[in-house]
Amino acid sequence: MRFSLVDRIIDVKPGKEITAVKALSLCEEYLADHFPNFPVLPGVLMLEALTQSAAWLVRITEDFAHSIVVLKEAKRVRFGQFVEPGQVLQVRVEILRDDGRLTEVQAEGMLNGKTTVSARLVMERYNLAERDPTCANLDDSVKRDMRKLLSLLLAGGKMPNSEPPKNTDPFAGSRSVAQSVMSKSS
Repeated sequence: MRFSLVDRIIDVKPGKEITAVKALSLCEEYLADHFPNFPVLPGVLMLEALTQSAAWLVRITEDFAHSIVVLKEAKRVRFGQFVEPGQVLQVRVEILRDDGRLTEVQAEGMLNGKTTVSARLVMERYNLAERDPTCANLDDSVKRDMRKLLSLLLAGGKMPNSEPPKNTDPFAGSRSVAQSVMSKSS
């Protein structure tokens, strides 16, 4: 099973930072077991929300140069309050260091102005073709799919390198942003 723990990207400054949100719904199937009478977002999935946001920042920063962006290391992970259904976790990730293969970031999840989760993450990226040249077409397919997914995740506003969106509603869509991203994937 694959969990998408970024519902919207509300702001991004390539090479610097990203702000994204995860709105927790009671419909999320893992909540049935975590916990049956007290449903909350599992800590490991809070960390995954930070990781997925960091991966989007890396992809956007390098204009999708690599098909694979994964968590290599999580340091100084701290948890605060619970995230319950109906609440929105706001994630902010800032790049600290980037050497072309590894990117170290400081990531934080906030709920009502209070830190819910924070960590220092090291993200690694590569193309499958670097390990197996026959995978070059798969790399291209993954990059194309990631661009399409980004077009769905971007909130109202403009593409990176522009002014921050004026609309602060994390679920507002933007046809022009989606069209801009889609044109790059063609």
